[in-house]
Amino acid sequence: MFVAGLDMGTTGCKIAVYNENAVLLKTYYREYLKEKNLGAHEIDFEALRQAVFELLSKAAADYKLGALGVTSFGETFALLDDCDRVLAPSMLYTDPKGQECVKELCKKIPIKYIAETTGAKPHEMYSIYKLMWFKSHRPEIFAAAKYVLLAEDYIVYLLTGVRRIDVSLAARTGAFDIEKKTWATDIFECAGIDRGVMSEPVPTGSVAGKLSDKAKENLHISYDMTVVCGAHDQVAAMIGAGVFEENTAMDGTGTVECIPVILGKKPCNPSFFDKGYSAVPFVSGGFACYALSYTGGAVLKWFRDNLCKEFYEKAQEKGQNIYALLDKETPTDPTDILVLPHFAGAATPYMDPNAKAAFSGVTLETDRAAIYKALMEGTAYEIRLNFESLKDYSEEIKQLRATGGGASSDVWLSIKADILNMEITALECREVGAAGTAALAGKAVGIYDDLKTTTEKMAPVRRVFRPNEARAERYGALYAKYRNLYGALKNL
Repeated sequence: MFVAGLDMGTTGCKIAVYNENAVLLKTYYREYLKEKNLGAHEIDFEALRQAVFELLSKAAADYKLGALGVTSFGETFALLDDCDRVLAPSMLYTDPKGQECVKELCKKIPIKYIAETTGAKPHEMYSIYKLMWFKSHRPEIFAAAKYVLLAEDYIVYLLTGVRRIDVSLAARTGAFDIEKKTWATDIFECAGIDRGVMSEPVPTGSVAGKLSDKAKENLHISYDMTVVCGAHDQVAAMIGAGVFEENTAMDGTGTVECIPVILGKKPCNPSFFDKGYSAVPFVSGGFACYALSYTGGAVLKWFRDNLCKEFYEKAQEKGQNIYALLDKETPTDPTDILVLPHFAGAATPYMDPNAKAAFSGVTLETDRAAIYKALMEGTAYEIRLNFESLKDYSEEIKQLRATGGGASSDVWLSIKADILNMEITALECREVGAAGTAALAGKAVGIYDDLKTTTEKMAPVRRVFRPNEARAERYGALYAKYRNLYGALKNL
């Protein structure tokens, strides 16, 4: 029997197909068609549906899929009418709409109570505030809405006719009790939203049902397939990366760098939420906490496009990988340059959207290779900053499991090992989200016995990077200076 994991992002979706031995057979990817009239912070769920069904139809024709796990990005939802039609474009978490709704709700319910209940400080990114905005500013659309579905339960519903959402994704609405694992009724009441429009919360990795006859017809298949509610994409990625213990974290380096860790108990300290951290239920029984840097791989792309454009163009002409070439130039010793990598503002633990990037320690002797390495060092300093900040709420992190595009650079991973002074395990699998949700699906239908054993097969270790004692000591002294850099420059 074959198992598939569907991972939906904000720009495209992918499906990974595995056999009963958890061996990857094939991956499929499709971008969503973007309509011209969509805003910069919107996504068309109808385009998402079309891409997913086309992709799944192809995968289901190539392999007889016994189970499909579904995982997706969070917060963004579709409003469906009684004919299952999408009523309006869906707002992404970056859309600023809903700011006044945050203030409105916080007049009725204390911020501290909302944060402790939902695992997140009130912010317009969360679904509940966007729903309040729709009710206030688009009352005719809101009145016509029968269901509110996030991406995961939207696709699950279209495939099975059942409205179920896993608890980790439900937590990204800002109106879910992460301890009781139920919708926070009092928050919905104060928001003026009928809780009945939401899907039924179920544990991560729960069976939603079999394909409906209508879905089979749309997919052009005749056999049965079990659909499983996966998880919020970051939780699915943690599972795929084999992060199950409190002292292990995942480093997902794409454009943005996400470093989720596991908490043994629900956070209640106000400082946790003030630093921008949030928590969602995790499969181990604890909670997943997200630390973020808005500029992970984005800083190297900025460097490539703006500071070595000619070099990049020549590499392209020769069919060479520009980052591999730059890695070869990188000096072995630490640089004395400190880069505050806040090119798109500062995420956790500062949560300062107005923060800017800065370079300190540049001299006439500084060359391209030094700047390139300093940018990589800056991103690693940010991870160390977050790990130190999280010590008040979690166990000390002793190992990092690296995924994403950044995990292919041995130079970058070696820098991180030295700066963090810990082991970095690079995984072969770059699509850990699809792997994680496939593992959940396989376990739900009895194909796989254990999540940890399964994901070890799906995402084997490529290489382990251990810190160099001398470099780690040097970086420790430089990090002591780095910690003071943001505070020194903030008021400038």
